[in-house]
Amino acid sequence: MIVCVAVVGHQNNPLYIQSFTEADDALKLHHIVHCSLDVIDERVNNPKKSGTTLNEAFLGLLYPTVNYKVYGYLTNTKVKFILVTTDLDVRDTDVRSFFRRFHAAYVDAVSNPFHVPGKKITSRTFAETVRDIVRSYVLN
Repeated sequence: MIVCVAVVGHQNNPLYIQSFTEADDALKLHHIVHCSLDVIDERVNNPKKSGTTLNEAFLGLLYPTVNYKVYGYLTNTKVKFILVTTDLDVRDTDVRSFFRRFHAAYVDAVSNPFHVPGKKITSRTFAETVRDIVRSYVLN
């Protein structure tokens, strides 16, 4: 089950964070998202150590915790997408397809002429689309 999704700007500024659990877990999930930024920076700056190629947008499993697995995705513009899930046996193909759909929703949101680049995404349509993507991922 997906418990949190996040979009983080190229300067590590949060653009969108949505948790799908109780309010008590929201702060913990925000901390997990923040910690994952260090792992993403390490993978991007040291591609030989991490084994990922820079032309690959999907960063894969960033790190597992006891209760969660954290996955990352990096766009060409250095915007980071982070997915936190409680499913401990997730296939990479499922996560890749989630990130492709999430990235398409993000592109639609920032293509709005009224959106200011680098600012938080406040679009209600984007939030509903993300909820729909998360629901469809849970049902599969």
